[in-house]
Amino acid sequence: MDKKILIVDDAAFMRKLISKTLTENGYTDLYEAEDGITACEQYDKHSPDLVIMDITMPNMSGIEALHEIKQKDPGAKVIMCSAMGQESMVIEAIKIGALDFIVKPFKPERLIDAVENVWG
Repeated sequence: MDKKILIVDDAAFMRKLISKTLTENGYTDLYEAEDGITACEQYDKHSPDLVIMDITMPNMSGIEALHEIKQKDPGAKVIMCSAMGQESMVIEAIKIGALDFIVKPFKPERLIDAVENVWG
């Protein structure tokens, strides 16, 4: 598939897991970032069709990066990832403009459902 997806998570194993799941389902144009600052830089550089982003990261949180990305590109499509117990941050992310959220640990089917729902 020719959709560009930016995967943002401070945990390398989580980026690899998301990347593997997407690749197995036909998404091959993938980019990665390890924190919110890098996510914003990668967004500007690659103009991805979708961002899958963790909420809790060093340097700049996913919430801060989401806010910055949506200010630059109000049409940006973002799915947030969160651990259990982060409901208030998930609500804030939805208010800022995240389209969906995935609770970690997640099943691969849940990730693909969320991604495919973004495309309509």
